[in-house]
Amino acid sequence: MASLTPSILARDPHTQIIIVGAALVLLIGVIFAATFRSSTSKKVEDEELTAFGSFLRFFYASFLKPHTGDGTGNGQQDALESFYKAQAGVYDATRKRLLRGREDMLGLVAAQLVQKAARERTHDPKRIWVDIGGGTGWNIEAMSEYVDVENFFSSVYLVDFSPSLCEVARKRFARLGWKNVKVVCQDARTFRLEDHENVEHVGNDIGFALPPSYFSDDSASIGGADLITLSYSLSMIPDFYSVIDSLTSLLAPTGIIGVVDFYVQSIVDLSCRNYTGGVINRHVNWFGRLFWRAWFDVDRVGLEAGRRDYLEYRFGTVLSADSRNVLLGSIPYYVWVGSPKRPSTSNSPNYPHEIVERLDAVATESPYLLPMNHTNTLSRTVEKATPPELRSKAYDAAIVNLSANLPLPSFFYQNHHWRIHYDDQLKKHTQFGHEFIYAFTWEDTRVDHRLLKLTSSDVVLAITSAGDNILSYALNSPARIHAVDLNPNQNHLLELKVAAFTALPYADVWKLFGQGKHPNFRELLISRLSPHMSSRAFQYWLNNTNVFTSSRGKGLYETGGSRHAIRVIRLLATTLRFSKQITALLAAKTLNEQREIWTTKIRPIIMSRIFSYLVVSQEKFLWAALGVPHNQLAMLEADHLASETISEGPAEASPLGHSEKELNSSRGKAVWEYMVQTLDPVINNSLIGEDNPYYLVCLQGSYSHRCHPDYLQPKSHQKLSRGNAFDGLRIHTDEINEVVSRLTPGTLTVAVVMDSMDWFDPGSVEAERQIEKLNRALKMGGRVLLRSAALTPWYVSRFEALGFQGKRVGARIAGACIDRVNMYASCWLLTKIEVVAPSTPRATRPSSVDLESLEI
Repeated sequence: MASLTPSILARDPHTQIIIVGAALVLLIGVIFAATFRSSTSKKVEDEELTAFGSFLRFFYASFLKPHTGDGTGNGQQDALESFYKAQAGVYDATRKRLLRGREDMLGLVAAQLVQKAARERTHDPKRIWVDIGGGTGWNIEAMSEYVDVENFFSSVYLVDFSPSLCEVARKRFARLGWKNVKVVCQDARTFRLEDHENVEHVGNDIGFALPPSYFSDDSASIGGADLITLSYSLSMIPDFYSVIDSLTSLLAPTGIIGVVDFYVQSIVDLSCRNYTGGVINRHVNWFGRLFWRAWFDVDRVGLEAGRRDYLEYRFGTVLSADSRNVLLGSIPYYVWVGSPKRPSTSNSPNYPHEIVERLDAVATESPYLLPMNHTNTLSRTVEKATPPELRSKAYDAAIVNLSANLPLPSFFYQNHHWRIHYDDQLKKHTQFGHEFIYAFTWEDTRVDHRLLKLTSSDVVLAITSAGDNILSYALNSPARIHAVDLNPNQNHLLELKVAAFTALPYADVWKLFGQGKHPNFRELLISRLSPHMSSRAFQYWLNNTNVFTSSRGKGLYETGGSRHAIRVIRLLATTLRFSKQITALLAAKTLNEQREIWTTKIRPIIMSRIFSYLVVSQEKFLWAALGVPHNQLAMLEADHLASETISEGPAEASPLGHSEKELNSSRGKAVWEYMVQTLDPVINNSLIGEDNPYYLVCLQGSYSHRCHPDYLQPKSHQKLSRGNAFDGLRIHTDEINEVVSRLTPGTLTVAVVMDSMDWFDPGSVEAERQIEKLNRALKMGGRVLLRSAALTPWYVSRFEALGFQGKRVGARIAGACIDRVNMYASCWLLTKIEVVAPSTPRATRPSSVDLESLEI
């Protein structure tokens, strides 16, 4: 349809081009005039410029003003001055929205330094910070939000090559009155602390010289800086290789380096690297890689991946995170915290081999000899004590990296060695995406404690799930807890909980895991929790802060795969208008009152056969919402068929005795009866609002102060917040089979495998192999605790044939309630009574590489 209004532009394309060109010339003229006026006026200072005036000056200096520093005697310095001189006074005002992540980087490195000071219990204020490319000093002033810069650091050096920016920095610190900050206008490649500080030489005081190795630097080093930072400066340095090399000499052996900068990179570059600390959000698509490199090349900002790659190669990665500046077109930027490539501890900085051996020992329950001096004797002793096939995956990865002259995996550089290294690029891990299934654990730990009676001598292996059970077991202080889960995100949740107990007061822990929401979660994550987390867990939670902070969401307990079931119940309650009845159920003070509300108001809807047949019994819903796999569904279907034919004689209660068609034909009725046998006894035997946190959190979305898991009690926080509370925790991201096969035989005392045996194909060889491996890892008298959807699972007989004595310690018969969850038909304790040789010989491999051949 033709327009009823005349066109503003002429139809002739040549005329249009001329008009647009004239408009651009006019705009550029305005910018030139405004910038020239503001730069020549003696009455208007830079600080007094309006936001628009600051923008005009920034736009002119960045996109219009020609570079005039090329071909001069001072090279890079003149080039920088050409770029920054015209905008030095408005630099801070125009960079706040562009240079995102600077506060995050400062918060992360400050948290590392504060944690280190608390761990070492030192009040020595002699800490040195070197800010490379510090520009106007904004970073140093911003650090005052996290530490008292004037008193926390004995010396702070701002090193920058631009005289104009350095002049702004000098005025800043004169205004602040900080005498410990020194502005050095110098090439970062030539900056040396010995020119400014009386720093003692740090050497290898072990009586002999170590041979050159991948950890050692050929150049002499005083290693005096406790902190080095680069904030959007690495991308501005043409000769970045030599600068990064110089930083390895500048950083103290236990120092921290923090970097924030722009970048572009493809995930393909990272496929063979295990030392980057995770790859969440790191990939930039091909268009972004081309566009942003070309865009920033205009201002001589280098976004090539090699800058970050070389940084990660020369240092060890402590924390790493990738994000986007959404406000300005999703510019990719990263925040990275590193340490010297050679891992060290305050007690034995010269023997990083000890770290590798110790981590391997605690991951495999192998003997470990603490060395006074790390010699060949240690390596041979550990080699003899630990069969080669029992080397942990962390050890294997360390050997590969040492042999290839690479940094160790990021887990080796953490402050705590709770998390064991895993390859996050394997399909068995990536299949879960970035979502955990369970936000809370469905096993009743009160029953676990009664059955297991854990002591300080126990070595426990348990499935992580949401980590609630792990924290509950930790209250008994067993010698070791191996938490195992194939889903990395479940272990990220456990790490968050462990970090929270380690670093936060009870009030914050309650908000996070009692209420499931905390408005300040992001700030806590950066400034309090980050020193106690692995890089991959930190990445995950930094990318999912909305779980706790979103005002629209229901919080932690409506996340994960299990949220679907909770949302269905909430939708039904809203649609069918029985929300008030649920509230009344949770407020009931007696079992009789609770039963009355359930029987007359809620049960007829939730337990209706139509709802069960159309929704609950659908296999996709059972898996996505309740985590019920196909094989477990078949077990409860077989139990139902057996119960229907019991009057006609013995019936097969195993799925092996029925065809797929027979099992499927009974599914609707089987699932409905399973629901009845689950929920009715719970209502009849436990008061939901007073003593059943498992169903309370499902119906309410949070716990209450009178009803919550045992690990959320104030007295539990007192115990779990002690410095050594989690020293015995090891978090494995792998299958149970893989973890158990690497444990030293006869060291495990308890294995809590939940309902994982239900997941195996009935009669499968894999199930039998796992039972054999459990027999091998458990000491005599060791116990396996498991739950099942079947009254008599098919695999119990296999346990009994492979050295175990089975005992059913809970059965959901005749309306019995086996625990407060009552989700499973039976609970079993299987005790090892004999050692059974494996049915297939274990594959052996060549002897492990001697660490002494890779001298550090």
